[in-house]
This record gives sequence, structure tokens and C-alpha cells, in this order.
Amino acid sequence: MIPAIPQSFGLQRTWAYRYFVLSSIATELRLRVVGSRLGLVWLIISPLLQVAMYALILSTVMRSRLPGVDNRFAYAIYLLAGFLAWYPFTEIVTRCVTLFLDNANALKKIAFPRTVLPLIVLGSAAFNNLVMIAVTAVAFLLMGHVPSPQVLWLPVLLIANLALASGLGLCCGVLNVFIRDVGQLVQIGLQFGFWLTPIVYVIDIIPAGYRWVFGLNPMFWVLDNYHRVLVYDQPPDLAKLAAVVALALALLLLGRFMLRRSQAEMMDTL
Repeated sequence: MIPAIPQSFGLQRTWAYRYFVLSSIATELRLRVVGSRLGLVWLIISPLLQVAMYALILSTVMRSRLPGVDNRFAYAIYLLAGFLAWYPFTEIVTRCVTLFLDNANALKKIAFPRTVLPLIVLGSAAFNNLVMIAVTAVAFLLMGHVPSPQVLWLPVLLIANLALASGLGLCCGVLNVFIRDVGQLVQIGLQFGFWLTPIVYVIDIIPAGYRWVFGLNPMFWVLDNYHRVLVYDQPPDLAKLAAVVALALALLLLGRFMLRRSQAEMMDTL
């Protein structure tokens, strides 16, 4: 049984529950594959089908090509790199929005740091993303694309992306406890965000006078650096990377502040 702890807790308290977090992540992953013949394969089927669909329609039917990359599978490579960033972001944000509502009973009956719940989501999403990275690496090799040493930046980009998603998800999750419309707004925002981020198209097709609007989108900063290191064999834009890290830290601090300040009211609302 998890021991009771004071209502005011910090990172040290969260660290004390690291084994609880790890076991919860393992349990969640195990439950996903119990009774399934394909097991972890389901984690990659959906993104791969989407990549195949977009690659077929936009690359073959519309004759879409990727400037600067000499590979007949260039567009599929571009798509894979984009989805590699987008999928963990949306998974974390979507799950964190309803995280406290979904675990209302546990929060009322068991005393544990609330911050462990987002960590469980983060750990599960990180594992899924690592599986997707492995599959993407194999796909790149099969398509004759071998990334340059710039790919060593990928762990840094991955951590920044996961931190950004966790910070945004935590803030939205706390707000959603008190304002249930937040969950619906986030879903709509993610749908718009998908098309406002150069995932299935290149930014070059946008008129130059409107590109500054896309530059305000933090996920554009993330996607651009993923494309740079995985597709174009270029180093990441350090200014964009620094902006993502700064925004991620700000959102994480804000989310933690909101969570600590609203604990009593949250329990009453739940």
C-alpha cells in the first residue's frame, strides 16, 4: 500500500515513487498486448498506414516531390520523420487532458504525488516512440536513406518534444478538471495543429508572405529540426531548439504550479 504523504510535495517526493511509476508503465504496456496476437505491432500499424496513405496520394497521384532530396522515396521519408515527432506529442497531450478525470477514484482513495500520473503517460509514450524510431530506422534503410551523423541530435530533439508535450498536457489536464470544455478544445486544436504544421507538406508551398504565421507554431520548430537531422542531413536550428526547450520548461513549471495550487479544489471537484 502506498503510504500517505503531505499534500504539499515536490520532486523529492515524486522521486520516492519512481518504482511505482516504472511498474505502472510496465503494467500499462503489458495490458496493451494481453490477448493480442500482434502485440506491440499495433503500436506501429496506425502511423505506418497513415504514412503509406499520404505517400501514395500526395507523392504518386499529385506528383508531389521533395526538393533537395535525391531519393524516389523522399516524400515517404519526410512523412516518417514528421510523424515521428507528431505522434508522441499528440499522444501525451491527449492522454494528459483527461488524466486526472480518468484516475479520479485512485486520487480519492490513495495518497500519492499527483505528478506521478503525467510521468506514467510520459514513460509509456516514450516507449512507444522508441519502438517507432526503430521501425523508422529500418524503413529508412529499406528505402536507401542513411541519415548523416546529424542524427545524433535526435535524442535531444526527442527529449525537448516530450517535455513540450508533457508541459502543455499537464496545464490542460489541470484546467480540464474545472472546465470540461478544455478537453474538447484541445482535440479541435490538435486537428487544426496537424494541418498548420508541415507534416504532410513542405513549408515551401506556403506563400512567403504567410510563412511567418507558421513560424509562431512551436510544433513547426520541432518538426523543422526533425526534418533537418533525419531528412536533409543538416544540423538542427539551435535557435528553434532553444525556443522549444524554454517553452517546455515554462509550461512544465506552470503546470506543476497549477497542480500544487489546485489540489484541494481538484479533490472536491473530482
